[in-house]
Amino acid sequence: MARKKRKNRTHLKGGGQAQEKSQAGSPKSFIIKHGQVGSSISQLVRDMRKVMEPNTASRLKERNRNKLKDFMTLGPALGVSHILAFTLTPVAPSLRIVKLSDGPTLSFRIERYSLVKDVISTTRRAKSIGLEYLTPPLLVLASFPPPSPTTPPHLPLLMKSFQSLFPPLSPQTISLSSARRVVLISYNADRGTVDFRHYIIKVKPYGVSRRVRKVLEAASYPSTGILDLGKEKDVADFLLRKRGEPGPDGYESASSAESVAGDDGDAVDLAEDYVGRNNKKGQRRAVRLDEVGPRMELRLIKITEGVPGKEGAVMYHEFIKKSKKEAAAQKAEQAAKAKLRKERREEQERNVQRKKAEQKGGEDAEKEGDVDVEGDGGDGEVSSDDGLGEWDDEEDISEDEDEEPPSESEDESSEDERPAKKVKLRGR
Repeated sequence: MARKKRKNRTHLKGGGQAQEKSQAGSPKSFIIKHGQVGSSISQLVRDMRKVMEPNTASRLKERNRNKLKDFMTLGPALGVSHILAFTLTPVAPSLRIVKLSDGPTLSFRIERYSLVKDVISTTRRAKSIGLEYLTPPLLVLASFPPPSPTTPPHLPLLMKSFQSLFPPLSPQTISLSSARRVVLISYNADRGTVDFRHYIIKVKPYGVSRRVRKVLEAASYPSTGILDLGKEKDVADFLLRKRGEPGPDGYESASSAESVAGDDGDAVDLAEDYVGRNNKKGQRRAVRLDEVGPRMELRLIKITEGVPGKEGAVMYHEFIKKSKKEAAAQKAEQAAKAKLRKERREEQERNVQRKKAEQKGGEDAEKEGDVDVEGDGGDGEVSSDDGLGEWDDEEDISEDEDEEPPSESEDESSEDERPAKKVKLRGR
């Protein structure tokens, strides 16, 4: 009898368990649209879900009757830490970043945006095969002013809000092969906006021209695996042609003869093995960022405490400025509301406990009443008297002394009055 083959699940060992462990404490998000939005905003929502993978609900489907409150109620039960809600206003599209479950809530106006398909159509280099989205992107914050007394107070909070969207980066424990994408968030001080960019990291041989690389890696270009040099008189014409000289077709692009990365500032020595052909540890490679989109230019409008439906004080507003007196009055009003909300919650809890106690006392009283009714005068024995009396075999039926004994005629009449037995006849 042949032995049963046992499958060895190698894909669950080592890397898979480490990846699950690393993603256990990672922030997770819902990216949704609510209200009536067009096809462009819907596509922007799908592109943003792609950016936030794998720590987001990529296949989340919204219905028209779903409200933002529904996702806020469901999110904490699923371990969701953030909600990114896109909507369309009469002025411009807007984005709200909600930190569950205590806030704060950041409201942005989307000044300009470009979809993934728009960015890819304008560049020739950007190619994505999908494996880059198996790991979360790296976050890069640029052009934000350092903390100082003159720094606007909302900018540090803005930086922390973006940092909380992505897993923390630890250079000591991160695997080099997991660094596949970069999200760049830069602050434009002149315009007062935040630019959002998404890139894919490309690692190529350093110091090799594009023509030489085409010859060395010819298998990845045509399906036949052979580089087409039919228009060249000699392979030297293809390899040694100077930059800017016209080719056999009459022109040459400026990028066809350049190296993969221009200078030594782009070259690094790999500390570990990296994805791709011949990207081994210790080899010198050129690193390049290829933008894949989407792009967004965001303007911060408002920062509020709490979450939508339970908003607190307004911490920052782009267009409304309040004096210190007005801010203090608003803070006192919010504190009074919070105190009233706390008192109502405590009162509700006391009412619930009181009703539970009353219900329990009523059940105990009913049980005690049932025992008293069914008891037998303290003996502890339960009586089975149903009101009809109990038959005693030893008890004699006493006859009334004044009652005369029945006569013989009465006996005969009683015998005559006995009903006759019914006889059943079988019919044919």
